[in-house]
Amino acid sequence: MPFDVAVIGLGATGSAALYRLAKRGLGAVGIEQFAPGHQRGSSHGETRIIRLGYFEHPSYVPLVRAALALWRALESEAGEKLLQVTGVLELGAPDGTLVAGTLRSARAHGLPHEVLDAAAVRQRFPVLQVPKDFVGVLQRDGGILFPEAAVRVQLALAKAAGAEVRTNETVRAIEPATAGVRIVTDRDVVTAERAIVAAGPWIKRLLPGLPAPLRVTRQVVGWFAPADPALFAPQRFPVFMIENGDGLFYGFPAGAKPGIKFAKHHHADQAVDPDAPVDPLTDADEAMLRAALAAHVPSANGALLDHQTCLYTLAPDGDFIIDHLPAAPGVIVASPCSGHGFKFAPVIGDILADLATAGRTRHDISRFRLARFG
Repeated sequence: MPFDVAVIGLGATGSAALYRLAKRGLGAVGIEQFAPGHQRGSSHGETRIIRLGYFEHPSYVPLVRAALALWRALESEAGEKLLQVTGVLELGAPDGTLVAGTLRSARAHGLPHEVLDAAAVRQRFPVLQVPKDFVGVLQRDGGILFPEAAVRVQLALAKAAGAEVRTNETVRAIEPATAGVRIVTDRDVVTAERAIVAAGPWIKRLLPGLPAPLRVTRQVVGWFAPADPALFAPQRFPVFMIENGDGLFYGFPAGAKPGIKFAKHHHADQAVDPDAPVDPLTDADEAMLRAALAAHVPSANGALLDHQTCLYTLAPDGDFIIDHLPAAPGVIVASPCSGHGFKFAPVIGDILADLATAGRTRHDISRFRLARFG
């Protein structure tokens, strides 16, 4: 029996889409090649940042506002904590990409924020060391999302609403068919009127005709032992981002997992094959993170307690891809990634459900169309 919609890939985006479709009463099936919450893709890592003053572009702000409301609704429905408000502090030169971009978005959308000079940053957050010419933008509404819990909750609610969830099943081909879309897996053939492909790093492999030059890169995060964990408690210390001459770094207050999570956005920009074995942590990986810790958060530059890798799926312009596949209108491409997509999952799920049922959405996704690649 054919489904209304098949969702391929059940990470943050796919699990959100499956839940939103099932909640609308659609006959939906989700297919995932691994187990939910796996560490091969882009929807794990214990914590993710949610921030409203979006340095990438002001057009993201309405979407992240909508996502924040949906995260809170999801928490209420699931009866489980998925979001922790800690505030977000973004640090850098006043004319740098991070600070200037965040202020542009905050001012364009009237977002509450505070601008701190370097002395005020050091006084408010003594564990941070920042150059005299740096400024900080503090937003109280941002904080932390818990990715593994978010995926698990959305899949559980999708199943409760009637969706079928298939895990450890690999999609081999996605083909247009007379009645919609034919999906060939390593175990079955599934037919559906529409297909949403949210396969993250594997999206180009499944859709070789996708007119977008995507790259998959390796991202490394580490957990470092602080000298005094109490100074990094989420009640007194925010999520932080620092842009210096070496790039953009980010970190989290202390949480359930021991240590302070810290990473560099885009890390070494190392292109990888998502099916290849994960490269182990190297001395160069650790040195890259420790140099920034030593410069800006020296009291967190203790023993390396743990590390993980994840994958970025990058469009050349850093924006998302959400669109119908031109050569197969029954296929909807969902790659809201480029290293900053997790926070948007519930609103992207809603958008994908709109596209699958009505072919359009009330949200502005003009920035994410495939036509921009020519």
